[in-house]
Amino acid sequence: MSRLVRFVVEADGGSRGNPGPAGYGAVVLDPASGETLAERAEYIGVATNNVAEYKGLIAGLKAARELAPDAVVLVRMDSKLVVEQMSGRWKIKHPDMKPLATEAATILPRAQVTYEWIPRERNKHADRLANEAMDAGKRGRQWEPSASAAALDTSAARALATPPPAGPPGDATAGAAAVRAALAAASVATSAPAAGAEQAADTLFAEPAPAPTPAPAPAAPSAGWGPDLGTPATFVLLRHGETALTPQKRFSGSGGSDPELSPVGRRQAAAVAGALAARGTVEAVVSSPLRRCRETAQAVADRLGLPVVVEEGLRETDFGAWEGLTFAEVRERFPDDLQAWLDSPKAAPSGGGESFAAVTRRVSAARDRLLGAYAGRTVLLVTHVTPVKTLVRLALGAPPESLFKMELSAASLSAVAYYADGNASVRLVNDTSHLR
Repeated sequence: MSRLVRFVVEADGGSRGNPGPAGYGAVVLDPASGETLAERAEYIGVATNNVAEYKGLIAGLKAARELAPDAVVLVRMDSKLVVEQMSGRWKIKHPDMKPLATEAATILPRAQVTYEWIPRERNKHADRLANEAMDAGKRGRQWEPSASAAALDTSAARALATPPPAGPPGDATAGAAAVRAALAAASVATSAPAAGAEQAADTLFAEPAPAPTPAPAPAAPSAGWGPDLGTPATFVLLRHGETALTPQKRFSGSGGSDPELSPVGRRQAAAVAGALAARGTVEAVVSSPLRRCRETAQAVADRLGLPVVVEEGLRETDFGAWEGLTFAEVRERFPDDLQAWLDSPKAAPSGGGESFAAVTRRVSAARDRLLGAYAGRTVLLVTHVTPVKTLVRLALGAPPESLFKMELSAASLSAVAYYADGNASVRLVNDTSHLR
């Protein structure tokens, strides 16, 4: 009886400009020993990140087929988009992706290939190959195996970052989270990411996806470091794009006119949709019921091929009689009420508005519902200034007055990861790099 042959294929691709000069890398590994059985890399000219990632997948599968056409192959990539599309869970809408996905699916019988997402830290070998290919292309050459040093990264690629440390109490009102510091593993961060121009925020979004196959146990952790609690649920928090009221800095809550996105806001929504599609890690889209959020959410959902789920708890504060007014106008008309509101989270805006204490209860209840529904997944929450700041504040264990000390731009991204033991890790705040 013949022995069942198993391979692991790790693949990556990147574009320095997206689109821009692009290349891919792929490696075939023996899953038992970790031995490198084959390497592939190529500079492919000007292309997008996703095209390069698919090219890397195709090269890796072909290399595995050359070694053993009847092998059972586990493909591991840090592109959530490619993994989910090839697994059949996400639709393939982009015309450039369809023929590449079809080609990849026909290299080996479908029953022989499975797909798994891994964090970028565990894909360093393929990442280095892709960068070597792009570096060669920059010199007007093609990648040559004899010049490659990618295999030197193999041991680092297999070393998972030690679980993050526990921190001080995080959610005072719910008694829930303790802050966890998100630590970068310096030992596996020495090579540039394949995408070249991609932001460090990519790694933050990429980590909380379906749990990877367990790696060899790391060295004994330092004293005081907590246990590995598995893949967290990660909320990527997107403030909606601009409306006509945004640049005028007018109070715009859930009790006003419910404005639509302005032309600038629609461009912002398209920009963030493109950035999130390139990262490929968002698995669900949830929106406030207000129009500006639903329009922003739909722009992203259309790019990702996902539906938009509406969560009432994510709506903005009801600012009562202050709706549509500037801060200066409120101070002139309602000076005492404004001062009380600034002094206490229990004070509500004039005319039956909603206090920050009430918003906190509403938002934390929505958070808990969503954590129950999306455990271990990466979810985009399209919402407003106050809900985003509230979620960040609760995760940090910061006092209510910290709401006045955070900057949150239109169409900005923030991120909070929630672990199984109730701990939370704030991973990003007010990122607007996709708008530049």
